Amino acid sequence: MNELITQAIAQWQLMHSLELVATLLALAYVILALKHSLWCWPAALLSTLLFTHVMWQSALLSDALLQLYYAGMALYGWWRWQQLRQATPGAKGSVFEWRWQWHLVLIVITALAGWVLGMFMASYTQADFAYLDAQTTAFSVMATFLVARKLVSNWLYWVVIDAVSIYVYAQKHLYFLTGLFMLYTVIAIAGYFIWRSHYQQQPAVKLSV
Repeated sequence: MNELITQAIAQWQLMHSLELVATLLALAYVILALKHSLWCWPAALLSTLLFTHVMWQSALLSDALLQLYYAGMALYGWWRWQQLRQATPGAKGSVFEWRWQWHLVLIVITALAGWVLGMFMASYTQADFAYLDAQTTAFSVMATFLVARKLVSNWLYWVVIDAVSIYVYAQKHLYFLTGLFMLYTVIAIAGYFIWRSHYQQQPAVKLSV
């Protein structure tokens, strides 16, 4: 009996230690992205690998799949930001934007994808918060792509995603993640206004994004 208790405590400590390290790396990613630093992507890659394990153990299966996607996007983001730097020498902080009509189409398609994923998770898995988790997953997939493309509006999507995630993680007693997403929400709000101001003031950059 004592051995089982000891193992349970050790497992709890390991999980929360991994969660803490992943949380710090994820926070570093957001701050570095805000500053247009390429090093945001290595931080994101390490964080996602740790979070994949945490989410799987917490039965947040959509989030676990999302973390694997993040790992791939970290590699894509590193490549894409380097490409943008080469295309616009001396303008590493250049940001871009799409027309609102494109965003409307993107929102509708993403919401439908989240609904389909939610139905699958609710019907065939033991996932908690199947529909809500699926929607945050779908929109996170889309918003991460917008970060890699350096679109100003990515921050607005993250404000909503992060706010919803606070509730989900609090319900699952993932306290470091709950605190992280509270910070994320504040940073996303600040990030939007900082990038928007930069977009309005920067010289015209002609780039296919």
